[in-house]
Amino acid sequence: MLGKAILTVAGTALVVAGCSTPPPPPPAPPTVLTPVPGEVEPAGCLGTGVTVKSGPVEAALGHRAVVLTLTNCGTTPRTLTGYPEVRLLDKEKRPMAVEVEHGTSYMAIDPGVSPQTVQPGGTLLSVVSWSNTVTAGSPEAGAYVTVAAAQGDPEQRITVDTDLGTTGKLTLTAWNAELKH
Repeated sequence: MLGKAILTVAGTALVVAGCSTPPPPPPAPPTVLTPVPGEVEPAGCLGTGVTVKSGPVEAALGHRAVVLTLTNCGTTPRTLTGYPEVRLLDKEKRPMAVEVEHGTSYMAIDPGVSPQTVQPGGTLLSVVSWSNTVTAGSPEAGAYVTVAAAQGDPEQRITVDTDLGTTGKLTLTAWNAELKH
C-alpha cells in the first residue's frame, strides 16, 4: 500500500512538474530581405526598341528568382526567339565566372523556345533563378545583371543582389508573354 502511495505521489509530481513549465516559443521565421527593383542603365528606350527591367528578388527554401520584363518601347513589333543574354557582375561591376543554364528551375518553369512577337507597349518575361547553397568554399554574391534581349543586342545593367552561395550557377527561362506555373 505504501508503495502504491509513493508511486501515485511521484506520478502526480511528474504530471504537475510537466504542466508547470510552459513550452518553448516557436523559432522565429527567417528574415528575407527583398531589395528594391533594379534600375536600368541607360534609362529609356534602346535603339533596338526595347528596354528591360527587373522585379524584386523572390525567395523560397534557399532558392531565389527575379523576373525580367522586356518592354517594346519602340514603334514597330519585335520578334524574339529564345533566351535573353545575361551576365552576372560583382559590386565593382566586374564579370563573375558563373554558368548560365537554360531551362526549368525550382522557381520557374521554362516554356521553351518559340517565336514571341511583342507589339509596341507590350512585354515579354524571363526568369533568372539561383540557389543560395553553400557547400565548400566561400559564398559569392553578385550585385548586377547585364541583360541583352537577344544575342548581339546592347546590354542593359540592372541592380540585382544575387546571393549565389557556392553554386556558381544561374538558370534562365526563355522569353514568353506569361510565366508558366
